Amino acid sequence: MNKKYDFLIVGCGLFGCVCAEQLSKKGFKVLIIDKLGHIGGTCYTENVDGINVHKYGAHIFRTNDKAIFDYFSSFAEFNNFVNSPIAIYHNRAYNLPFNMNTFSQVWGVYDPNKVMELINKDKKSDIKKPANLE
Repeated sequence: MNKKYDFLIVGCGLFGCVCAEQLSKKGFKVLIIDKLGHIGGTCYTENVDGINVHKYGAHIFRTNDKAIFDYFSSFAEFNNFVNSPIAIYHNRAYNLPFNMNTFSQVWGVYDPNKVMELINKDKKSDIKKPANLE
């Protein structure tokens, strides 16, 4: 390879791509490489017969910073997505992450102080490395 570069960036996920783009805008010559063989790192999406396939799983981009959102929106269109996970325990569904709705479902209480009291009462001090949510 005879080309001269100012920067070599290893990894072209979001961080590497942003660095390369910003350095290029300032006039630097940038070489970016990635073992995956494509840009975007694990946020890569490929089109298979007209269907966008998230090769490494869903991409969830979150920020409350308008400047960051506007920057990334200049490269891609975003869909609105609300992550609403639940846990099934003893054949009942519970909201995650834990919130007052979860605690009212589990214990039938609505007072944060009562929730803390119940958590502290049930907490096991001898567990150093929890293996599950129980």
